[in-house]
Amino acid sequence: MPLLKDKIEKVITDIINPRLTMHNGGVELISVDEEAGVVTIKFSGMCLGCPMADMTFNGLVEAELLSKVSGLKQVLMYEEGI
Repeated sequence: MPLLKDKIEKVITDIINPRLTMHNGGVELISVDEEAGVVTIKFSGMCLGCPMADMTFNGLVEAELLSKVSGLKQVLMYEEGI
């Protein structure tokens, strides 16, 4: 049975990053709490600091991960300095 981390990485690699790459951006996996079902991601490239980042996070990143990864309960966005 694949670990939660492996499932998340597959969705990021196969679905999320190809879409964000069209805009010279992407997301990176920062941490996974397998027991709690919580993942933290970070935007990279042109997505980092983009004014549309919140919409992209909610409408694409969070939505895709929660719908495609069973056992995942929460997706958090990493913010520097917090």
